[in-house]
Amino acid sequence: MITVNALQQFGADTAQGLGRCMNNEAFYLRLVNMGLDDASFSKLEEAVKNGDKKTAFEAAHALKGLLGNLSLTPLYTPVSEMTELLRAGKDADYSSMLAEIMKKRDALIALRND
Repeated sequence: MITVNALQQFGADTAQGLGRCMNNEAFYLRLVNMGLDDASFSKLEEAVKNGDKKTAFEAAHALKGLLGNLSLTPLYTPVSEMTELLRAGKDADYSSMLAEIMKKRDALIALRND
């Protein structure tokens, strides 16, 4: 099960995330768990795979908001970088960016089983 302590060790700014949830730890952790399963992750994967920058931007932008509100900084930072590149329509190695994002998301998901 993901705990506040585990999130802190991961690098999340849990004080800020909890503050957005009125310091309700159970609510915050429920939102974190729900966020890790958000459909925007698979939407982003599919869009990057297909070279669809418009859909990739939409998914990345949604994740940026979600991860920022939960203060999951290690995930927020690369998603934010990807979002801004996509917003500008830049050519970039989105596959490697996606791999980094998914690796970090998977590390958080693994905390559910610890």
